[in-house]
Amino acid sequence: MGKYSYAPFEYIPPPGLTATESRHKVVIVGAGPIGLAMAIDLALKGIPSVVLDDNNVVSVGSRAICWAKRTLEIFDRLGVGQRMLDKGIVWKIGRLFDGKDEVYNFNLLPEEGHHYPAFINLQQYYVEQYLVERARDFPGLIDLRFKNKVTDHRDHGDHISLDIETPDGNYSIETDYMLACDGANSATRRRMGLDFKGQVFEEHFLIVDVEMEESPFHSDEPERWFWFNPPFHEGQSALLHQQPDGIYRIDLQLGPDTDPVEEATEEKVLPRIKQIMGDRPFKLDWMSVYKFKCAKLDEFIHGRVIFVGDSAHVVSPFGARGGNGGIHDVDNLAWKLAAVVNGDADEALLDSYQVERGFGANENIMNSSRATNFMTPKSDMEMTFRNEVLKLAAEMPFAQKLINSGRLSVPCALKHSPLNGDNEGRMKPGLSVLDAPLKGNGWLIHHIQGEAVLLGIGDINIPEIKGLKRVGINHQHDAYRCYEADGEMLTSRYGDHVIYLIRPDGHIAASFTAPDQGKINAAYRKMMGDV
Repeated sequence: MGKYSYAPFEYIPPPGLTATESRHKVVIVGAGPIGLAMAIDLALKGIPSVVLDDNNVVSVGSRAICWAKRTLEIFDRLGVGQRMLDKGIVWKIGRLFDGKDEVYNFNLLPEEGHHYPAFINLQQYYVEQYLVERARDFPGLIDLRFKNKVTDHRDHGDHISLDIETPDGNYSIETDYMLACDGANSATRRRMGLDFKGQVFEEHFLIVDVEMEESPFHSDEPERWFWFNPPFHEGQSALLHQQPDGIYRIDLQLGPDTDPVEEATEEKVLPRIKQIMGDRPFKLDWMSVYKFKCAKLDEFIHGRVIFVGDSAHVVSPFGARGGNGGIHDVDNLAWKLAAVVNGDADEALLDSYQVERGFGANENIMNSSRATNFMTPKSDMEMTFRNEVLKLAAEMPFAQKLINSGRLSVPCALKHSPLNGDNEGRMKPGLSVLDAPLKGNGWLIHHIQGEAVLLGIGDINIPEIKGLKRVGINHQHDAYRCYEADGEMLTSRYGDHVIYLIRPDGHIAASFTAPDQGKINAAYRKMMGDV
């Protein structure tokens, strides 16, 4: 299949088969991108974890392919971002067609001054491979156990016990916290009898990975093309993305009455792809037929079991919110769980994960549902509305905003977070940090992620607060590292003569125009869950 080698990871008999294991701090169920990223993030904070997966290979087929700028910044912090950027296909231009006519196009990152692009396309199997290799940089902190299937678990109030099946027999372990990162078909969720709530879409979609040497795009740069009512697939919709290794991803809407077994055959698929690609030689790499829902759990935390990523919420693939949203879950939860495990915060801090990422899931579900409903009208009225919007969009910018297929993943603004404090700067509490270039010292994002930071910009000294790293911009101080902004991009985004309190996940917690140690310390304690 393509040029990727699906080499299995080594199965190693776990110690629990021959002796009772000591209670673990964290057990992560699922070694996909979310579970692996969580283990790495915790390891960076000194928290050991055991990762259990019933399989021993990466995901087959491209699956999640679009990784957004903010997600790449998180992956950078975890140690794989640059590797993903080097391998991935960078794109920022999207084109939207009605039939054969282009309605409009958009640039996802028109401004300069960011280390990472708006999006890259990179198959999920590469991301998983990179994360496994990165996880192996933490011996003693990350225990990867492939072919270790969780068959049951029990919450005892102060810990969780798990029963695990391996090729060599069964064993049990205990953990303080169990993180369910086992995907949309989560066995953990099913075992607990927890149901998703949301909207189910009956339309079937076909995903095809096609390998070919000649690009179908008109420009020299990779782009994203989306069609309503394409000439090669009348009455439906289609999406085209480029991936590494000469692989192109095609999504085709098939309708609600499709037989998924019949459609996922070369006999059915080849004629459709030939209509898109014309005379270009190609071969099929992978295909799958699916339908989906936009839904989530009411609560992500159930005792000492915490749901992360697709096990907690699912969306349609149109908008690239699934994998990106899951990595944002990791970014949000890891620092809080580490603070609780290390005794630096009360367990109540974990409640903010539910509040913040529940809000994020609702936002993603809302946008994803709108996009899918626009793509698949359910009534004559909805179809008329869509057709009129498409006609207007070619000339009227306001109509372009109504075409939801063009709205792609952006970081959630946590404006109503209970952890937010003072608001005196240009960047408001709850927003994700913005990158900017520094003179001779790379990028701002590399200096303000992964730990709690006080960022002081301009002629303002940063007071010393226990537990907070200090970073100065455009001023000098012997007690902490200071850098000079390259141009005016940094101050245009953050303002001047201001101090920002930045959370380890890169969200603004508070801002101050005076170095008031008491106010800043109070905001820090609030950020850590002290009310």
